[in-house]
Amino acid sequence: MMTRTITATLMVTVALSPAAATEDYASWPVLESTFPSTGGGGITIKGYDPVITGGKCLTTFMAVEPGDNPKVYPNVIEFEAVPVSGGTLCTNGKWRAFDGGATGTTPFRMVFRDGVFRRSP
Repeated sequence: MMTRTITATLMVTVALSPAAATEDYASWPVLESTFPSTGGGGITIKGYDPVITGGKCLTTFMAVEPGDNPKVYPNVIEFEAVPVSGGTLCTNGKWRAFDGGATGTTPFRMVFRDGVFRRSP
């Protein structure tokens, strides 16, 4: 009896968890090649044009500082390409600077469905 109760409790917990919720990818905005960085600081991401190949989503991009004479940092990013209903979710992004001077991760996600990339809200 105790095992059934624990199993039922776990099933309800998993069913109610946000990760278990189905995402409405069609409601995500279309990905533009220029957008504000998820890291903040007024950085703008430019030249974002992803492709999916070999189980990965890849793109080069520039991180551009604000101001009249901004510094520009060329980078490349690689995401895991995960099959989802009707498309591919690009998640768990890892970026690196072309010069090798910086690396990082991003919470940014995008999905490719119906011939269009969309970004997470």
